Amino acid sequence: MRWVYVLSFFFLITPQAVCGAELTLHIGSHSIRATIADTPHSRARGLMKNTRLCKNCGMLFIFPRADKHSFWMKDTPLPLSIAFIGADGSILNIEEMQANTLHTHEAQGDALYALEMNKGWFTDHAIKTKDRVEGLTNTPKGK
Repeated sequence: MRWVYVLSFFFLITPQAVCGAELTLHIGSHSIRATIADTPHSRARGLMKNTRLCKNCGMLFIFPRADKHSFWMKDTPLPLSIAFIGADGSILNIEEMQANTLHTHEAQGDALYALEMNKGWFTDHAIKTKDRVEGLTNTPKGK
């Protein structure tokens, strides 16, 4: 009985069990540890209820097809920045999002990915539209 509890506890604290698989992305010389949201449920939940995100951590949303996807910040107490990314890995646009708002932020082109980071992260690292995100070829297909 004790062994089952220890195994259950171990699986509960792994990043994959808590938030989904992770991968490392690169934009220029900057590395990002990104949690993957590639299912309808994980994309809908996103970073809702989170109050903290580590300095170079984010969430990568992967969609089943490129489109003008949009995001809002309902039930998300953490202010975020979002980069909408095309299928070729280039950043289409970057938006600053206020916590707990219903204002929508839309991709300015057909985005296959969206990357959420702490608010101001892209500006602080001099990342802008047309910069390329490397490491996307290792991602699963969105469902």
